[in-house]
Amino acid sequence: MTASSYTARIVEVPGQGIRLEPTEESNRPDEPTGVNLLGMAIALALGAAGYHHHAETRDPELQTLDALLAGQAVMPWRGETPPGDSTFIVCESAPTGAPTCHLEHRPA
Repeated sequence: MTASSYTARIVEVPGQGIRLEPTEESNRPDEPTGVNLLGMAIALALGAAGYHHHAETRDPELQTLDALLAGQAVMPWRGETPPGDSTFIVCESAPTGAPTCHLEHRPA
């Protein structure tokens, strides 16, 4: 992994949404712009993969992007993981600095 990569397992939290469980090798950005860009890239990848935001209201004091990337917050997204698989979000920074993300299904 490069210094500008982020990988996390997507953990379904019944009735609440998803929580990201970053791998040990993942690097989270420190500066607010990097956090926002990574959060946006993750949201775009989740949407493209069929995840959808459910109606439960987000608590802006607890459900921050920093907490999401650290694996400390559950966000109101719903999706489906194929039986027997774990789903990971894999993000890499592009030469422009803006990250791109995609989902990978891996055997559990």
